[in-house]
Amino acid sequence: MAFDAVGKLHAAFDTKQVSERFTKREFVVEIADGKYPQLVLFQLTGDRCGQLDDHKVGDSVRVTFNVRGREWRSPQGEIKYFNSLDVWKLEPARADSDRRGGRPSGPMVDRDEPRPIDLAGPGREDDIPF
Repeated sequence: MAFDAVGKLHAAFDTKQVSERFTKREFVVEIADGKYPQLVLFQLTGDRCGQLDDHKVGDSVRVTFNVRGREWRSPQGEIKYFNSLDVWKLEPARADSDRRGGRPSGPMVDRDEPRPIDLAGPGREDDIPF
């Protein structure tokens, strides 16, 4: 499931080598949410880490990401759950509308949201009286 978030780049961190084959780079986006803006942590992984190089703190950005979750069991047997917002696209925010279908931009858009369909088709009138 993919989501979009639009906000201001609040902080950007250096790339970390987590293991021999895994790198990640975290950054924070300030997302407007009424009276209290949210500071949301995202991560880029692998080859995508370089996408952040094109942006600086204060820039308006659009982040397209997937929500990931996993379970971890401690050596003592305690189970914990973790979430991550795994970014696959980071670009400058557009002020007018989303490029996919002309939907208005907002703080967060679910990409899997159903869209209305005109069943009558272009130029055809329906016979419903309301």
